[in-house]
Amino acid sequence: MMAVRVLVVGAGSIGQRHHANLTALGAESRLRGWRGYGAEGFAAEIGEVDAAVIATATEIRLPLIEAAARAGRPLYIEKPLAASPPEVEAIARATAPVAARSMLGYMMRYHPAFRTLAQRDLSDVFQFSFAIGHDVTQWRPGWRFADSYAAREVGGGVLLDLCHEIDMAACLFPGLSLGAVESHGIRGFPGVDAATRIGLWRAGVPERAREVALAGEVAMDYLTPRLHRRAILRGWRAALDFDFAAGRYQIADGAGAHLLDLPLERNAMFMAIMGDFLALVQGRPVLGVEHMPRLDLALPSARLVAEARAARRFIGDIGKEIQ
Repeated sequence: MMAVRVLVVGAGSIGQRHHANLTALGAESRLRGWRGYGAEGFAAEIGEVDAAVIATATEIRLPLIEAAARAGRPLYIEKPLAASPPEVEAIARATAPVAARSMLGYMMRYHPAFRTLAQRDLSDVFQFSFAIGHDVTQWRPGWRFADSYAAREVGGGVLLDLCHEIDMAACLFPGLSLGAVESHGIRGFPGVDAATRIGLWRAGVPERAREVALAGEVAMDYLTPRLHRRAILRGWRAALDFDFAAGRYQIADGAGAHLLDLPLERNAMFMAIMGDFLALVQGRPVLGVEHMPRLDLALPSARLVAEARAARRFIGDIGKEIQ
């Protein structure tokens, strides 16, 4: 079988990671930076490959996605899919012919701890909380917030950047509705949120086991000095406290509390999701993870992310200087 030819557009850190992983998986990967290439270069080259990875800034993707879909090429699109509800729907319409062979980059669905949650019966859960945060100025040596995608009014901000937690909540608890969305802004960066809290809820339907009344939240920030990433699910049968940053996963029930051993090599998630994408492109069997982020199946989560961003209410600016 010939190697799959994949065009990777976007030569930042995530595009470079995808390019390296595709090569390691035996694909013929072409990495293209956006500057000096653009939509014209993409349109000229898309016919020469079997699939494309879109790892550009969020706000410039739609023409690339439309061009690939017109050419019948499956897509791996980095998260978030889009920043606004109208753009999500435009992408959904454009990609309809290839969506069942395409992927949205929610690689946390491949995390062994998330998979453990996805395999459990969570019908007793009535409250949940997902949180993630880290000082954005400490992410990478030489990395400057003001010069990055994260600082852009359109396509930037913490809600879009750290939206995996919204996706995990949407996967585990289908049918969530959006409540209040409260954001802290950053002086000098209008429209960019540095911290956001999203209320989520679902009304109860007692006769349907997977639709218990739920109240929860997702919180994310660019501010806290040490990385934190945690999910807490409270049910009447068990309480689950999963600390993704520390790798500590506890389940407490009537028999006591116990820890799960769920080791992780971070790039393994990226390799697994890209391996599934190549399988979709070639029509081969996929790994079979719960909630595989095939593009057509991941649209509800993408819609929730975009709706939450549109609903942000800025309650003030932070005092910390971010540059």
